[in-house]
Amino acid sequence: MSGLTHTDVAGAARMVDVSAKAETTRVATAKAMVVMQAGTLDLIATGQAAKGDVFAAARLAGIMAAKRTADLIPLCHPLPLAAVVVEIEALEGAVSITATVKTNGRTGVEMEALTAVSVAALTIYDMLKAVDRAMRIEAIRVVRKSGGKSGDFEQD
Repeated sequence: MSGLTHTDVAGAARMVDVSAKAETTRVATAKAMVVMQAGTLDLIATGQAAKGDVFAAARLAGIMAAKRTADLIPLCHPLPLAAVVVEIEALEGAVSITATVKTNGRTGVEMEALTAVSVAALTIYDMLKAVDRAMRIEAIRVVRKSGGKSGDFEQD
């Protein structure tokens, strides 16, 4: 357990002390997919979803979720976010969600980006579950981060 930053020497959960870290610009991007039937995608594309504009609601939900991450994840630091961008794209058989979060601070924004795509995906599911109960939320992951002592990270 010595390599885990959120536990003390006895293994108890703790919030990491970041007060000695330098403030730097930190950016993280996360992605998620919502797999669905072609007919469900058609409802989105034609604006026929009963609950309204699915992408607009999901985008807003993702932004709001990023701002509330510290309220949801017990050991996350509350961060002043400089920017949150949530992009949603219809693909063949799925919707792709990408969130990029930026701050100037002492700790990264990976959790905020992950929370944004997760809640955006849940919003899409909620708005369409009446017509497609087989939807799947998949592939939630960090794809890029920069800033801070640990350096940059990128994967697809």
